[in-house]
Amino acid sequence: MRFRTFLLKYGEIGIKGKNRYLFEDALVRQVRLALKDVEGEFQVYKSQARIYVDCSEDYDYEGAVRHLKRVFGLVGICPVLRLEDKGFAQLQADVVSYMEEMYEEKQITFKVEARRARKSYPKNSMEINCDLGEAILEAFPEIRVDVHHPDVLLNVEIRNEIYVYSQTIPGAGGMPVGTNGRATLLLSGGIDSPVAGYMIAKRGVALDAVYFHAPPYTSERAKEKVVDLARIVAGYAGPIRLHVVNFTEIQLYIYDQCPHDELTIIMRRYMMRIAEEFARRNGCLGLITGESIGQVASQTMQSLAATNDVCRLPVYRPLIGFDKQEIVEISEKIGTYETSIQPFEDCCTIFVAKHPVTKPNVEVIRRSEEALQEKIEEMVARAIDTAEILQVGR
Repeated sequence: MRFRTFLLKYGEIGIKGKNRYLFEDALVRQVRLALKDVEGEFQVYKSQARIYVDCSEDYDYEGAVRHLKRVFGLVGICPVLRLEDKGFAQLQADVVSYMEEMYEEKQITFKVEARRARKSYPKNSMEINCDLGEAILEAFPEIRVDVHHPDVLLNVEIRNEIYVYSQTIPGAGGMPVGTNGRATLLLSGGIDSPVAGYMIAKRGVALDAVYFHAPPYTSERAKEKVVDLARIVAGYAGPIRLHVVNFTEIQLYIYDQCPHDELTIIMRRYMMRIAEEFARRNGCLGLITGESIGQVASQTMQSLAATNDVCRLPVYRPLIGFDKQEIVEISEKIGTYETSIQPFEDCCTIFVAKHPVTKPNVEVIRRSEEALQEKIEEMVARAIDTAEILQVGR
């Protein structure tokens, strides 16, 4: 069956109050953006507290569904048979044809669930349920009714036109991107940070990103890997402004001047300082990291407190209570895992200490950083001013 309309269902937007229209409008914009690169023409609009997509005759159905499944805010994507009201007898015939074409195997159970939004329609919802069910049973004697756990829930909505559908493709859930501000993601080439970006974007937050590059210790291919990860995340989150920061000079200076067991913490503190500066310049409301308590030495409670010490903006850590396998499963679901495990080192792994401190004292770390005062501010300013800014994604 060739569907020309999608009914898009949203979740928690429905419980919003008088400002619900703002979230609906944002969702419409995100749907239009998602379909921009799909073959065909699409009209996205709101009608009677519903969102619809009307499609041109020659559109890419599979591509449209694939892109819609990545739109945060949608919980269901329903391919709809849209009918003109030509009387109830014609509706019965159309519903029977729908069941014939959609379900080749007729050893199934079904239930009709009608919704009469147009109150002038001559039959009420219960009458529509019974009469359409009767027509289906007469046409297909092997089909049975099950009002509690049907194999097929046939939805019939009586509006200005009539909409018939029985398939609901799961959506991404969450909130439309952009409805909860913007934040800056510290993006590495690992498994965790792309997942963190995805999870925060799912709550309606638009993303910028910062990647710390350390040539010649990290290759150009390592940078391309991070750009690829940003592009995958952008498939869900929309366009991402990626700042590529040359961090080599700062890392070598820290390596020369500071105790080696504190290298990771001090480097991390300067990454947070730089990322926060970009966040402030771009109007972001916080930083996002992929840290999880206890996963590595720099992610103990004491280490996280030491890195937080330099931040004035809030730091959001959506993976904080996840174990590694849970993070891996999400990365596989969203398509970042295979890219993340490509064997290209990032700057953190190159300069990692053999025996890093796991319970750093903030006061001790601050004293160690005093050895950097002669040159570090100049180096940080240079790293910020020379950062490469890439626009990634649709």
